[in-house]
Amino acid sequence: MKIQDLFEKWGLAGLKINVGFLSMDWKPEPVEQQAAWELYVELVTRVATQPLDAGTGDEKAALESVYTIIEITRNLLRERGRKAETFSKIAIILLNQKIRPFTTVWHKARLKGDFTDSTICADFRADLAMIQGVLQSFAGMLAEIAGVETIHELDQGVLVEI
Repeated sequence: MKIQDLFEKWGLAGLKINVGFLSMDWKPEPVEQQAAWELYVELVTRVATQPLDAGTGDEKAALESVYTIIEITRNLLRERGRKAETFSKIAIILLNQKIRPFTTVWHKARLKGDFTDSTICADFRADLAMIQGVLQSFAGMLAEIAGVETIHELDQGVLVEI
C-alpha cells in the first residue's frame, strides 16, 4: 500500500507530509502492527474517540484523555520507534499536526480555570468533537495497519441479547 492511499482512505488529508514519504510503498512489519494495535486499543477505549454527550462527563477529564494519547504514543515510540520507523513517522505527524495543537489551546484554558464557564465548555466540546473525528480516523488507520477490524465494524453487528 502507498502511505498516501492510507491517509486518503481514512480522511486524514490536510497534513504537511513529505511527498516522497507519501508515495512510498509500505507493508507494515510485525513490530509496526503491534505498535499500531497498542495505540489503537488506547484510542478506542477513551473519550478521545467516544461521544461525550451534553450534560455528561467532565471537560478536564476529556482533555486529560486526549493528552494521555501523546504520552502513550511517546512511550511506544521510545520502545519500538527505531524498529517501527514508518509507524513512528505516521504517529509523530498526527501528534504534532493534530493532537498537540488541540491540547495546547485547551491546556491554557484549563490552567486559567476557564472550564467553569459554560460557554467555554461548549466551545471545548465542539473542538473535542472535531479532534474526536480525527482520532477516530487515526484509529481506523491503526486498525488497518494492525490487521484488525475497527471498533466501528464491530459496532455494526446485530444486537443479540445474551
